[in-house]
Amino acid sequence: MRKTEYILIPALLLTMLFLSCKQARHTEVTFKEDPERTKIDVFIGEHYFTSLIYTDSLEKPFLFPILTASGKKVTRGYPIDPRPHERIDHPHQMGLWLNFGDVNGLDFWNNSSAISPERKSHYGHIQLDSIIDLDPDAGELITLSTWKDYQKNRLLEERTTYRFSGDTEQNRFIERTSHLTALQQVTLRSNKEGLFAIRVDRAFEEPDEKPVKRLDAGALPADVPYAHNEGVNGQYRNQQGYKTESEVWGIKTPWVALRAEKEGEVITLVILDHPQNPGYPGWPHARGYGLFSMNNLAGNTMNPADPPIEIVLNPGEEISFRHLLIIGGEITDEMINGIMKQFHNQ
Repeated sequence: MRKTEYILIPALLLTMLFLSCKQARHTEVTFKEDPERTKIDVFIGEHYFTSLIYTDSLEKPFLFPILTASGKKVTRGYPIDPRPHERIDHPHQMGLWLNFGDVNGLDFWNNSSAISPERKSHYGHIQLDSIIDLDPDAGELITLSTWKDYQKNRLLEERTTYRFSGDTEQNRFIERTSHLTALQQVTLRSNKEGLFAIRVDRAFEEPDEKPVKRLDAGALPADVPYAHNEGVNGQYRNQQGYKTESEVWGIKTPWVALRAEKEGEVITLVILDHPQNPGYPGWPHARGYGLFSMNNLAGNTMNPADPPIEIVLNPGEEISFRHLLIIGGEITDEMINGIMKQFHNQ
């Protein structure tokens, strides 16, 4: 295993961690395969971090749950592991994932168990075909998946590289690179439903007095909708300094942060876009109810002033997306911009 050693300067800690594991204090990434439960567990040092879940019944592979270094969950539990007072909307929004709402007219984003059989023909699903490599030294998990229509016709092949890293104190990183190769002619058109996304824990939601369908105190569906803002204190911000969902949503930016206090701990989530991605900088699909996403293919569906997007891939042609999720404590704009600079230069 590679050994690393952090330079303990608060304003540079995250940047130095991201820059190189070669100079950092010992940080081991280990993987534990569990094929019977169709998952791979990821550990940073001795601490459980997340799992890649790839059961076909959930329509796509995704990471769930995702924990901070102290063990607090930053992902919503519903519908897999429901917790009290959670919203029970959008059952397709689970953990951390990547897919899109218009691939040859098919909706890969919204597919879930909530879609009735007679409507399934309008949706696509992503099936994990194989685990190509598990490299603990690099913290890399590489998979091969296929984007398929309802009749299991193959549209896209996806080679995905997850790169996990972190320290023993507070910080975690998930970098995802997705290489998509067309297996037939594929058209991607502007759609707000995408792309690199996480559904977050209640603490990261914005307070809302509107009654909605929720689980009750026993984590069972409540009889009537209700509002519940206890512990809810999420606040978005982007590089331009906007600080609410309504200001951040749909405004092109290279990064968006979401900060909350949970159980006495300040936690900040940051999604960074990469300049090699189509549509850079992307359009954040960031909602106060808990969806947090960077969408590189939104175009005029999120901002009518922006031009529409239409990308046609002939068989064998490729398109790639690369994003970084940071899970840390109190992270300043200066720190984010420093990490962004290094991320963009790689």
